[in-house]
Amino acid sequence: VQTAAQQVAEDKFVFDLPDYESINHVVVFMLGTIPFPEGMGGSVYFSYPDSNGMPVWQLLGFVTNGKPSAIFKISGLKSGEGSQHPFGAMKIARTPSVAQIGISVELLDSLAQQTPVGNAAVSSVDSFTQFTQKMLDNFYNFASSFAVSQAQMTPSPSEMFIPANVVLKWYENFQRRLAQNPLFWKT
Repeated sequence: VQTAAQQVAEDKFVFDLPDYESINHVVVFMLGTIPFPEGMGGSVYFSYPDSNGMPVWQLLGFVTNGKPSAIFKISGLKSGEGSQHPFGAMKIARTPSVAQIGISVELLDSLAQQTPVGNAAVSSVDSFTQFTQKMLDNFYNFASSFAVSQAQMTPSPSEMFIPANVVLKWYENFQRRLAQNPLFWKT
């Protein structure tokens, strides 16, 4: 966890990422102690040195008071091309082998119009919901593969049996609750 930002302008901050070649994902989150000013948020940029040691900046996404954290995949970005960024004209102290995360405080309207680099793959509730759905499908298919009719059952007093319709009912209820609120399981 890095909390020591280098302020490079009134509304811009950078964090050093030593050994960035071994980092796959970066988590950016607000600590909750100081919110963004009303109507503002922070665009999140990743910078790595190119073959000449010059910084290549790429927009990853943003954080706001309403969305105070995000996970970005950076492992595939190192070979990409840079994008337009607000850190270009600044003299930022950096070591050539160190990458940086830049935060630029901007208007929410401006953040909504920015297009992050495509392969930063921001993790979201949608990917969690997708995982959960796949897990449910896999469990139901696995459990169903052992289904036998009552006529096929061999009595075994030491084993318990769960009717397939009970598993199906649980599966359908879980899907319904997940669709209503992907985070219902936290309560």
